[in-house]
Formats: sequence, C-alpha cells, structure tokens
Amino acid sequence: MENLVFLKKDEALTDSLTVSEMFGKRHNNVMRAIDNLIETMLKNEQRKTQKMFIPSRRKFDDGQFHRIYLMNRDGFSLLVMGFTGEKAFEWKLKYIEAFNMMEKVIQEKTTLAWSETRQFGQITRKAECDTLKRLVEYAKSQGSQHADKLYTVYSKLANTSSGIKNRDEATIRQLTTLDLIENIILHVVDMGIIGQRHYKEIYQDCKKQIETFKASAFIGESNGQTHLEERKSS
Repeated sequence: MENLVFLKKDEALTDSLTVSEMFGKRHNNVMRAIDNLIETMLKNEQRKTQKMFIPSRRKFDDGQFHRIYLMNRDGFSLLVMGFTGEKAFEWKLKYIEAFNMMEKVIQEKTTLAWSETRQFGQITRKAECDTLKRLVEYAKSQGSQHADKLYTVYSKLANTSSGIKNRDEATIRQLTTLDLIENIILHVVDMGIIGQRHYKEIYQDCKKQIETFKASAFIGESNGQTHLEERKSS
C-alpha cells in the first residue's frame, strides 16, 4: 500500500500533499479547503484545529519550499467528508486501513514484545551487514563497479518483501517476518560465496528463496498456523 500515513512523535498523520495526489485534487484547492475549515472552527470557538491540522512546509518539484498541512485522523476525516465519487470512496477506505495499521504500531511500540522483537532484529541486521560486507568484496573481485550499492539493494529487497517502509513503523508481525527474510539472505549469500556463484546469481537465488518462503507462509496461514507461530513454538 502507498505510504499514506506516517508516524511523527508517535502520532499517526498524513499530509495535504499526499491527500491531494491520492484523491486527484489540486493541492492549492485542498489547502484552501483546510484554511476554510480552520476559519470556520475558530469562529465556532473550536480549538481542536491545532491537533487536527498542523502547518508545515515541504520542498516541491520546483525546488521551493511550499506550505502544507499535516493532519491526524480527525482532520483527515473532516477534510474528505465532502469528497464524493467511487474513487474517493476507495481512497477513504485505504486511508482508514492505513490509519488503523499505524495506530496498531503505536500501541505495539509501548509493549515489551515490540522492543524485544526490534532488538532481536537489530542483531540479525548486524550479522547481515557483516555478510554483505563480504559480498561487496566478493563482487568487486568479480569485476563489479557498483558493489557498494549492494547494501541498499539487499536492504530494499528485505524491506519490500516484508511490507516495511520504515522499521520503526513496523508491527511485531512485520518485524518478525523481516528477521526471517534477513536470515534467508544471510544463508543464501554465505552459501553463494562458498559455492563461488556469480554475485548477480546470488541475488536471484535470494529472491527465489524469499518467494518460496512467502508462498509457504501464505499456505501456512490458510491452514491456521504461520511460520511465525511455528517459530515461537519451536
């Protein structure tokens, strides 16, 4: 799903620019609508606007910084209440799902389980980085001119495969999946170097193993038990 909602100081927010793009509106029209909402609320002595709509700035494609609004779930709901049409309805549902997911992350981040899962993942990540360091040197020995980019390439592979954009905004389930996938990468890369596979073939081997894991995890879910549950019980 698109990065519709993000965390800022442990609050789930979206912004006027993203809303305008997703709903097919001109950003200046969305800004005007928010300005009007704030004005109306202030006239009615509603002071919640400070929490609902937060003034900010962002660098646009023209290289200049322009005014935008950050908004929480209440501000978003108030803004899009008047957006109509089938597409608008679909995006409202997607935003509801995105806010629900981010609020679940906020709740989980207060638990010991989330902290332990994150710490455990950091240990795996360090081991993965050590393995990728060896892969970089290995790729250079095979003539790669861009071997240093392998860190980014494999990080993107792991995050995308786990459905994660920001590890600090991930659920326990996503973090556990990420840990399993990074362990797959560790194993496949190590075995590829030992077997003297070409570094590009090693990457394709990783993708295949991850796809196999995800497919088997899906089958496990349909049978009532996931790999994550199996791992906890082992």
